[in-house]
Amino acid sequence: MTRILAIGNYGRADHDALTKELGATVLRDFAALDSLSEGARGAIRAVAYKDHHAFDADVMARLPGLELIANFGVGYDAIDIAAAQARGIAVTNTPGVLDDDVADLAVCMWIAACRQVMQAAAHVQSGGWRAGTALPLATKASGRKLGIVGLGRIGQAVATRLRAFGCEVHYTSRSRKPGADLVWHQTVTDMAQAVDDLIITIVGGPETQGHVGADALAALGQGYVVNVARGSVVDEDALIAALEGGVIAGAALDVFAREPDADPRLIAMPNVLALPHIGSATTQTRAAMGALQRANIAAHLDGRALLTPVT
Repeated sequence: MTRILAIGNYGRADHDALTKELGATVLRDFAALDSLSEGARGAIRAVAYKDHHAFDADVMARLPGLELIANFGVGYDAIDIAAAQARGIAVTNTPGVLDDDVADLAVCMWIAACRQVMQAAAHVQSGGWRAGTALPLATKASGRKLGIVGLGRIGQAVATRLRAFGCEVHYTSRSRKPGADLVWHQTVTDMAQAVDDLIITIVGGPETQGHVGADALAALGQGYVVNVARGSVVDEDALIAALEGGVIAGAALDVFAREPDADPRLIAMPNVLALPHIGSATTQTRAAMGALQRANIAAHLDGRALLTPVT
């Protein structure tokens, strides 16, 4: 009887690796748990998880022998950590291997917003360029002051890239980062007053719900907001109001409060670059994430220390 369950929309390579290397049973979502017998569910020791639906206490109770949840991705806000700890279930994630991709995309989105890349492409596609219609001038990206909300691994990778563009980089975190030759602010609002644009990389979860709100957006003024963290980190209603009211210049978003059902008001705005949560979506990085997820499971089953424990 299988000891490993994989839940989520896995690609062929990861699906094959999970089944062949670990003997896992792969299910599309939690609803498919009903296809397993009570005995089969009780035998599950580890779950490879790749989904955005809540992995809560009720789901854990249906897997009474569960010892490990190995999350695919660095963000684990869909997993009820308190419930896992209460049941003695370890949780791992896949940090480090996706930092470069997410940082690359964050800077790409910021430049695209400043230089109005999507609008310029649409201008060519619509025939406006050929017809001689004037295209408004964009904003110079290099040399701007950037504020990074959350200076973890990804935030630091973003900072490295921004400095190559001659940008003055500011950041917020719970405390100053030793050795970080950047400008620290205690609050997002204070930082927003001092910079031109914001790039959000802070971890999601209850503690950062609505972390970037109306006050910070008003303090930023005519700048751009880039979010590659979690949609929950931004007060989305406040963001929509700031965009509709012309409080900020625009936004570039790879994440939303409700995915994949992003608010249609955001998607329709001409000054919003909306992407379908593709921060780590490269062949190389997804392969590395899958390998790290499986390595954590193998380590647990072998009685070795977990590679990237959350709890």
